[in-house]
Amino acid sequence: MKGLIQRVSTASVSVDEQVIAEIPTGLLLLLGVEPNDGSKEARALAKKVVGYRVFADDQGRMNRSLLDIDGALLVVPQFTLAADTGSGTRPGFSTAAAPAVAERLFQEFLGSAESLLPRERVGRGRFGADMKVSLINDGPVTFMLQVGDSS
Repeated sequence: MKGLIQRVSTASVSVDEQVIAEIPTGLLLLLGVEPNDGSKEARALAKKVVGYRVFADDQGRMNRSLLDIDGALLVVPQFTLAADTGSGTRPGFSTAAAPAVAERLFQEFLGSAESLLPRERVGRGRFGADMKVSLINDGPVTFMLQVGDSS
Protein backbone atom coordinates (compact mmCIF):
# COMPACT_ATOMS: atom_id res chain seq x y z
CA MET A 1 0.00 0.00 0.00
CA LYS A 2 1.35 3.39 -0.98
CA GLY A 3 0.60 6.81 0.39
CA LEU A 4 1.89 10.09 -0.94
CA ILE A 5 1.63 12.61 1.88
CA GLN A 6 1.89 16.34 1.51
CA ARG A 7 2.10 18.72 4.45
CA VAL A 8 -0.58 21.32 3.80
CA SER A 9 -1.79 24.65 5.14
CA THR A 10 -5.18 23.75 3.69
CA ALA A 11 -6.58 21.17 1.29
CA SER A 12 -9.93 20.26 -0.20
CA VAL A 13 -11.49 17.79 -2.61
CA SER A 14 -14.45 18.51 -4.90
CA VAL A 15 -16.77 16.33 -6.95
CA ASP A 16 -19.05 17.90 -9.56
CA GLU A 17 -17.87 21.36 -8.48
CA GLN A 18 -19.02 20.76 -4.88
CA VAL A 19 -16.48 20.64 -2.05
CA ILE A 20 -17.01 17.30 -0.30
CA ALA A 21 -14.14 17.58 2.22
CA GLU A 22 -11.82 20.30 3.42
CA ILE A 23 -9.11 20.45 6.06
CA PRO A 24 -6.98 23.14 7.67
CA THR A 25 -3.33 22.46 8.63
CA GLY A 26 -2.43 18.81 8.30
CA LEU A 27 -1.68 16.17 5.69
CA LEU A 28 -3.17 15.39 2.31
CA LEU A 29 -2.79 11.68 1.59
CA LEU A 30 -3.13 10.23 -1.90
CA LEU A 31 -3.74 6.51 -1.26
CA GLY A 32 -2.80 3.74 -3.69
CA VAL A 33 -3.81 0.13 -3.11
CA GLU A 34 -1.91 -2.79 -4.65
CA PRO A 35 -3.12 -6.37 -5.28
CA ASN A 36 -1.38 -7.97 -2.27
CA ASP A 37 -2.60 -5.35 0.21
CA GLY A 38 -5.02 -6.24 2.96
CA SER A 39 -6.35 -5.06 6.30
CA LYS A 40 -2.92 -5.36 7.92
CA GLU A 41 -1.43 -2.91 5.42
CA ALA A 42 -4.34 -0.48 5.79
CA ARG A 43 -3.89 -0.40 9.58
CA ALA A 44 -0.09 -0.13 9.35
CA LEU A 45 -0.16 2.72 6.84
CA ALA A 46 -2.79 4.63 8.84
CA LYS A 47 -0.63 4.36 11.95
CA LYS A 48 2.46 5.45 10.00
CA VAL A 49 0.74 8.45 8.38
CA VAL A 50 -0.83 9.72 11.60
CA GLY A 51 2.45 9.34 13.51
CA TYR A 52 4.81 10.57 10.76
CA ARG A 53 6.80 13.52 12.08
CA VAL A 54 6.81 16.20 9.37
CA PHE A 55 5.75 19.28 11.36
CA ALA A 56 8.28 21.64 12.93
CA ASP A 57 9.09 21.60 16.61
CA ASP A 58 10.31 24.66 18.54
CA GLN A 59 13.77 24.31 16.96
CA GLY A 60 12.33 24.14 13.44
CA ARG A 61 13.07 20.40 13.01
CA MET A 62 10.51 18.01 11.56
CA ASN A 63 9.71 16.35 14.84
CA ARG A 64 5.92 16.59 15.30
CA SER A 65 3.09 14.44 13.95
CA LEU A 66 -0.58 15.11 13.23
CA LEU A 67 -1.27 13.94 16.78
CA ASP A 68 1.21 16.42 18.23
CA ILE A 69 -0.20 19.45 16.39
CA ASP A 70 -3.90 18.48 16.46
CA GLY A 71 -3.73 18.40 12.66
CA ALA A 72 -6.21 17.05 10.14
CA LEU A 73 -5.95 14.38 7.45
CA LEU A 74 -7.56 14.40 4.01
CA VAL A 75 -7.51 10.96 2.36
CA VAL A 76 -7.99 10.77 -1.41
CA PRO A 77 -8.05 7.39 -3.17
CA GLN A 78 -5.73 7.42 -6.17
CA PHE A 79 -5.29 4.19 -8.10
CA THR A 80 -2.67 5.77 -10.35
CA LEU A 81 -0.13 5.58 -7.49
CA ALA A 82 -0.08 1.82 -8.01
CA ALA A 83 0.63 2.13 -11.74
CA ASP A 84 3.47 0.31 -13.46
CA THR A 85 5.62 3.05 -14.98
CA GLY A 86 8.68 0.90 -15.61
CA SER A 87 8.60 0.84 -19.38
CA GLY A 88 7.33 2.88 -22.26
CA THR A 89 5.50 6.16 -22.08
CA ARG A 90 2.09 4.94 -20.97
CA PRO A 91 1.33 3.67 -17.45
CA GLY A 92 -0.05 0.18 -16.90
CA PHE A 93 -2.59 -0.53 -14.20
CA SER A 94 -2.27 -4.29 -13.71
CA THR A 95 -0.29 -3.48 -10.55
CA ALA A 96 -3.28 -1.74 -8.92
CA ALA A 97 -5.78 -3.65 -6.79
CA ALA A 98 -9.17 -4.49 -8.29
CA PRO A 99 -11.70 -1.70 -7.63
CA ALA A 100 -13.80 -3.71 -5.14
CA VAL A 101 -10.72 -4.63 -3.10
CA ALA A 102 -9.28 -1.11 -3.27
CA GLU A 103 -12.56 0.45 -2.13
CA ARG A 104 -12.83 -1.93 0.83
CA LEU A 105 -9.25 -1.16 1.87
CA PHE A 106 -9.80 2.58 1.40
CA GLN A 107 -12.72 2.30 3.86
CA GLU A 108 -10.61 0.20 6.24
CA PHE A 109 -7.83 2.78 6.07
CA LEU A 110 -10.34 5.51 6.95
CA GLY A 111 -11.64 3.46 9.89
CA SER A 112 -8.10 3.01 11.18
CA ALA A 113 -7.30 6.71 10.76
CA GLU A 114 -10.51 7.63 12.59
CA SER A 115 -9.50 5.35 15.47
CA LEU A 116 -6.28 7.37 15.82
CA LEU A 117 -7.58 10.90 15.16
CA PRO A 118 -10.91 12.47 16.05
CA ARG A 119 -13.37 11.60 13.27
CA GLU A 120 -14.05 15.27 12.52
CA ARG A 121 -10.35 15.72 11.67
CA VAL A 122 -10.41 13.05 8.93
CA GLY A 123 -11.70 14.17 5.54
CA ARG A 124 -12.22 11.86 2.59
CA GLY A 125 -12.42 11.87 -1.14
CA ARG A 126 -14.98 9.74 -2.99
CA PHE A 127 -13.83 6.40 -4.32
CA GLY A 128 -14.25 6.08 -8.08
CA ALA A 129 -15.25 9.72 -8.59
CA ASP A 130 -13.63 12.30 -10.82
CA MET A 131 -12.22 14.53 -8.10
CA LYS A 132 -10.52 17.89 -8.10
CA VAL A 133 -7.98 18.30 -5.32
CA SER A 134 -6.82 21.73 -4.16
CA LEU A 135 -4.02 22.27 -1.70
CA ILE A 136 -1.40 24.61 -0.42
CA ASN A 137 1.68 22.43 0.09
CA ASP A 138 3.49 23.82 3.12
CA GLY A 139 7.23 23.71 2.54
CA PRO A 140 6.84 22.10 0.08
CA VAL A 141 6.98 18.86 2.06
CA THR A 142 6.05 15.62 0.29
CA PHE A 143 6.89 11.99 1.16
CA MET A 144 6.03 8.60 -0.34
CA LEU A 145 5.22 6.07 2.38
CA GLN A 146 4.84 2.36 1.72
CA VAL A 147 3.92 -0.71 3.74
CA GLY A 148 3.62 -4.34 2.68
CA ASP A 149 5.39 -6.22 -0.12
CA SER A 150 6.42 -3.14 -2.09
CA SER A 151 8.04 -1.34 0.85
